[in-house]
Amino acid sequence: MSGQLAGRTAVVTGSTSGIGRAIAQFFAREGANVLVNGFGDAKEIESLRASLAKESGAKAAYHGADMSKPAEIEAMIRAAEKELGPVDILVNNAGIQYVAPVDEFPTEKWDAIIAINLSSAFHATKHVLKGMKARRWGRVINIASAHGLVASPNKSAYVAAKHGIVGFTKTVALEVAETGVRSNAICPGFVLTPLVQKQIDDLAKQHNITAAAAKDMILAPQPTKEFVKIEEIAAMALYLSTEAAAQINGASFSIDGGWTAK
Repeated sequence: MSGQLAGRTAVVTGSTSGIGRAIAQFFAREGANVLVNGFGDAKEIESLRASLAKESGAKAAYHGADMSKPAEIEAMIRAAEKELGPVDILVNNAGIQYVAPVDEFPTEKWDAIIAINLSSAFHATKHVLKGMKARRWGRVINIASAHGLVASPNKSAYVAAKHGIVGFTKTVALEVAETGVRSNAICPGFVLTPLVQKQIDDLAKQHNITAAAAKDMILAPQPTKEFVKIEEIAAMALYLSTEAAAQINGASFSIDGGWTAK
């Protein structure tokens, strides 16, 4: 077992697909034990777990915690500790989306987005910090969004949650600054994940336009007019997990094609 993360254990929430899956794969390639979390087909998830173990030469595990439920989040962290060892790296990535004006926004959708996109990061972080501080090493990486820095209409819950994640990142960073633990956020622009593809499909249907035209609408805020690649986000998460990032703390990294430069 070798690599920059050999001997480390990482938990990546929302990692059975999309950004989280890519992060888990990057970590495994660098030798980390990895616990993946999320929903999906059981056989596909087991195939992912097995491939991560093969790539890492270490261990890989899966836990199906519902990230809206604090007790299940704690159980996930305890399972990681039992199966893989003390958690050195936590990536809070799980997220959902819903789009509607504030006065039409369903209350249950607001509550779900806040629970999964924001509160889950608090619960998971709470349960790893004590051990990280005792060992004087740890990384908490929060996947925020360009919407953690700027707003868009009709996304009140998502924008509120992602702004909250950026603030939470900074607070944790200040609390752990002298302990060897680091807390940082990554703020991607639009990535062509299943979540964004659904937005494209919904826009096309809503405006009676082609998928290509809906894609152009989605990408309008990004000056490059290109989607961010999941591998680009995973590479940043990997860097933040290495010794080279020892003095990066409380930062929010934009990977958004220039969106927030405007």
